[in-house]
Amino acid sequence: MTELGPVAWPPEPIRTARLVLRESEARDRAAFIELMASPEVHTYLGGPRPRDELEREMPGAPERWPGSFVVDLDGAMIGQILLRRATGHRRPAAVGKADLGYLFLPRAWGFGYAAEACAAALDWFDGVLPGEPVVLTTQTANVGSMRLAAKLGFTEVERFQAWDAEQWLGMRSPVTPSA
Repeated sequence: MTELGPVAWPPEPIRTARLVLRESEARDRAAFIELMASPEVHTYLGGPRPRDELEREMPGAPERWPGSFVVDLDGAMIGQILLRRATGHRRPAAVGKADLGYLFLPRAWGFGYAAEACAAALDWFDGVLPGEPVVLTTQTANVGSMRLAAKLGFTEVERFQAWDAEQWLGMRSPVTPSA
């Protein structure tokens, strides 16, 4: 995965009704460690990383690169949205396209935060890189992620086997800039 391209980074924080999408800060380090070490979060992502390893390796201000948004609720990180270029994707239909990913702490599940944050990130993306499609890959067993993909307007391109599970590749058609 590589950078998105000619995008000014970081953008001004993106505000929704309940959330702020912003660049990571040092105060987010503990939440990033919790996110990466969570067995629940990584059920469909190959399993969590060991907490002690994360404590040693994670920089003071984690994940500071174009396309990585912290999802902030009332001043605290509850998740992360990732938009990055899928250069080494397993599926030819996804190669070179922007790829949407998201991780949320279990305590933030079930409140619609992922849909709200992803929709805001996709709106931002449409503004800075109009006309580009976005892909999303998830395991078909991840029912919540499949529902979110549909809600965000992703449609199935294909299903494939990888990492000992059936995967779903969806694409969101590019939003055409209005004249």
